[in-house]
Amino acid sequence: MRKRRGRPLDGWLIIDKPSGITSTSVVNRVRHRFDAQKAGHGGTLDPLATGLLPIAFGAATKTVPYIMDGTKVYHFTMKFGEARDSDDADGAVSGTSEVRPDDAQINAQLPQFRGEIMQVPPAFSAIKVAGERSYDMAREGRAVEHAPRPARIDRFELIERVDQDHAKFEVQSGKGVYMRSLARDLAIACGSLGHITSLRRLRVGPFSIAQAIRLDAILLDKAHEEEDTPPTSPDLLLPVATALADIPALALTENEAATLKQGQAISLVELMGRIPGEASPDQGLVRAMAGGRVIGLCRLSDGMLKPERIM
Repeated sequence: MRKRRGRPLDGWLIIDKPSGITSTSVVNRVRHRFDAQKAGHGGTLDPLATGLLPIAFGAATKTVPYIMDGTKVYHFTMKFGEARDSDDADGAVSGTSEVRPDDAQINAQLPQFRGEIMQVPPAFSAIKVAGERSYDMAREGRAVEHAPRPARIDRFELIERVDQDHAKFEVQSGKGVYMRSLARDLAIACGSLGHITSLRRLRVGPFSIAQAIRLDAILLDKAHEEEDTPPTSPDLLLPVATALADIPALALTENEAATLKQGQAISLVELMGRIPGEASPDQGLVRAMAGGRVIGLCRLSDGMLKPERIM
């Protein structure tokens, strides 16, 4: 077997992504800079978007699905009166409107976009249609139709009216929610057309923008991307367990931890009095801890604590 290139690093690096670069490109450049064997990201940002991009190294990649399930917070600015085929400023103009809703009209429409809603994803998205990426089909001019899908919007607020054409919003949402679709549909509900001109992500699960490091501070300059430049210190990485901080913790004994590590379930009767109140007894997720260490993630199901991901 060929040895994987790079250092075996484990942990999270929180990047403040600049506009004009893909999330995959950020991961590749950062992985090269750290000389890491394995890296991935915790939730794609569009090239136009900026802000929080969590990058997982090594064992942290096992926790990516739980980060992507976490709550996200965004700020976006939208322009009324002009639709784009990509639903953001990178696309071509696909329609215009003379209507410019006032603040009262905007606020009157926001409630219908809060809670559990159905949302049609943008044509320019990574969703696969018959095995092809939607954005590839859209770029080739082929018609793309997506079925509405469930989306959870916890908060959607107008926070600033920049001018008659532009308004800024804050959104707190669950996973898989498209801000571009949200802006597009709000504009239509207001009797106009619209698209996103800027988008910034401020939170993903337990990670906040206050923890983020600018990408250029990691890359520094072209000289530091040469092969003979020492790799960046792993001291910048956060522990793998940081990603699980907002999952309810369940304290275990060392014997119980050993049972889980062997792939065996534990009766919830034996854990009475220790099960966190915020964990649902029906498929609820908990962070199993022993002696201050994260043992893994477990589900509460059928009266048992079942190991799902052992670290």
